[in-house]
Amino acid sequence: MGNLTLAISDETKKRMGRFHSVKWSNAVRVIIERKLDDFEEAQKLSKKSLLSEKDVEELSLKVDASMAKHAKRLLNEINS
Repeated sequence: MGNLTLAISDETKKRMGRFHSVKWSNAVRVIIERKLDDFEEAQKLSKKSLLSEKDVEELSLKVDASMAKHAKRLLNEINS
């Protein structure tokens, strides 16, 4: 098995130290494997897509705007 060294802030190291039972190497390995699965799935989907990069950017902006509008509506309902 290969090794990977990464840098983390002193604050992060301190926070991790509070959880002695966690095997951080295993936790990070699982997170990396999940992220790789996500990237590979996205790569497969993008190869089948007929959308251009510009199309994706425009769609992303529309989704973001729609989500913001929805969130504002929910906040208004909660605060009413």
